[in-house]
Amino acid sequence: MRKVNKDLASIIIVNYNNAQYLSKSINSVLKQKYKYKEIIVVDDKSNDNSIKILKRYEGKIKVIKNKKKTKTGSYNQINSYYLGFLKSTGKIIFFLDSDDYFSKKKISEVMNFFKKKKTSQILFDLPIIINKNKTVKKKFSQKYFLLSSWPRFSPQSCISIKRNYAKEIFKVVKIKKFNSIWFDFRIAIYSYLKFNKINILKKYLTYYRKSDTSASSKYQTFTKNWWIRRSEAHDYFTFISNKLKIKDRFTIDKIITKMMNLAIK
Repeated sequence: MRKVNKDLASIIIVNYNNAQYLSKSINSVLKQKYKYKEIIVVDDKSNDNSIKILKRYEGKIKVIKNKKKTKTGSYNQINSYYLGFLKSTGKIIFFLDSDDYFSKKKISEVMNFFKKKKTSQILFDLPIIINKNKTVKKKFSQKYFLLSSWPRFSPQSCISIKRNYAKEIFKVVKIKKFNSIWFDFRIAIYSYLKFNKINILKKYLTYYRKSDTSASSKYQTFTKNWWIRRSEAHDYFTFISNKLKIKDRFTIDKIITKMMNLAIK
């Protein structure tokens, strides 16, 4: 069993063919003011220049190769983060996609939050969205979960989580189901339904890159793929509700989504 260091921040970076952004992502962590950190990069069988770039950081990072890649991108992503988690020793776990990067004070800000809020298990900071070299600060709040018909939350590179809670999360979400439902959605919904709230640090600490080639780009609003994914998301809600033994939510949105899926088959 690995000895856990309560002052250590474990940053897990998952990479697949992001050679053009990989160095910026790693350097953003290396340059953090917070001293006690470890960087674990999990490569998901990249076939670009990624491995050569990772070799430049020998002695500064740990590199893991995910050899059990499947045809399901969402499961590969979750499994890669899990492999990194198994090799980590920090009490606080940070998730970072290799095309995203941290602001200079992110780790210090997050570690201070958990130090003050000892009962908190998970934290979302705010993203600065990079889209075609333009940056936009986007706000997320509790009201999106409570009032909107569909939950909105910061992407996974904005998620930090306590070690013991991460163990619980992975036991539930690391399954080969809900193929179009990615890691951030799975974590956010499980956490919200469990705690009935989401901790949001109202500081812009993560640069999130949004591109036309991202996983979500094929789910344009009201297209066939969009309706199928939305139906799967409702199924995930039901799955988590059953896991937590709470009442499943019943909404007009769910009824319409299921009807649309019947119509497009």
